[in-house]
Amino acid sequence: MKLEQMLKDMVETPGISGFEHTISDVIQKHFDGLADDSKKDRLGNLVIYKKGMGPNSIKIMLAAHMDEIGLMVKKIDDKGFIQFTNIGGVDQRTLLTQEVMVHGTKGLFGVIGTKPPHILDPSDRVKAIKMEDMLIDVGLSKEEVDKFVRVGDSITIHRKMINLQNGLISAKALDDRAGVAVMYECLQILQKLRHQCDVYAVATVQEEVGTRGAIVSTYDILPDIGIAIDVTFGSTPDLSKDEAYEIGKGPTIGLGANIHPKIYERFIQVAKDHNIPYQIEILPGHSGTDAWAMQVTQSGVATGLLSIPLRYMHTSVETLDISDIKNTGKLLAYFIASLDEEDLEGFLCY
Repeated sequence: MKLEQMLKDMVETPGISGFEHTISDVIQKHFDGLADDSKKDRLGNLVIYKKGMGPNSIKIMLAAHMDEIGLMVKKIDDKGFIQFTNIGGVDQRTLLTQEVMVHGTKGLFGVIGTKPPHILDPSDRVKAIKMEDMLIDVGLSKEEVDKFVRVGDSITIHRKMINLQNGLISAKALDDRAGVAVMYECLQILQKLRHQCDVYAVATVQEEVGTRGAIVSTYDILPDIGIAIDVTFGSTPDLSKDEAYEIGKGPTIGLGANIHPKIYERFIQVAKDHNIPYQIEILPGHSGTDAWAMQVTQSGVATGLLSIPLRYMHTSVETLDISDIKNTGKLLAYFIASLDEEDLEGFLCY
């Protein structure tokens, strides 16, 4: 229940890229008592530190981004309707009729609307409505809106987490607050295990607009090993098996140019040793995650990637199996516990 409550608190808290201060406070409170220290850096990354037992400890950095995609106020028209643009990879097809929260000096509920289909040209009825043709209605005149809202204010979809059947949950921002929950689960398990590594669990900012948080936090920590935790495409009937992974069958372990082969091999071995279900995700190039930023920092960092299968990515109804979060946290914790000083030499070269 602690894990589910943490997830609920996170996904229902706003935190668009560049506006993560609110969500970072929520995350920091949940990690209280699980680590030796926590701090926020200048960019807003939340760094949670847990000391290892080794004499010359390996530094391992875990990274999961806490920012979410969202919207930003672009203009307030003369009738009080709000025009907006996107922050991050918002799918404009999913925006129409959404309930939103405009985060001005006073939070205002609003709805996204456009012309009703009855008065559209027949040729326009079969087309997706463009973002620039949508408006947010908060129910106020321009004079009243101007009291609370400014150009540049952030806007989030207003959505509560819901429980589906068979352990599935649906919410916005599971990309990638599910990854933050994995780090939480990992540190819970590490409370009961001996580990030599010093662990730096980082809830990174601005991943959705360029992995910026991971870049600066990796430069600050200079880890020996970096592990990113993110989401990947969960299977649905319209996706081929080559494009997606089964929900409820465990995390995917990344393999490819962004991944150190010995870290991949260790994850596979740990999963087998502890009967943890897993899937293999082929990543021929850029992984599109914080793993890329970590790998190419300074002279390079040995990097791995664990991902949670997620349906309906970058919508307000992202869906996953909570057992995959638990199994990813378990795999990560036992991976960390398996490392010693001899391993470090192997991870420093190919």
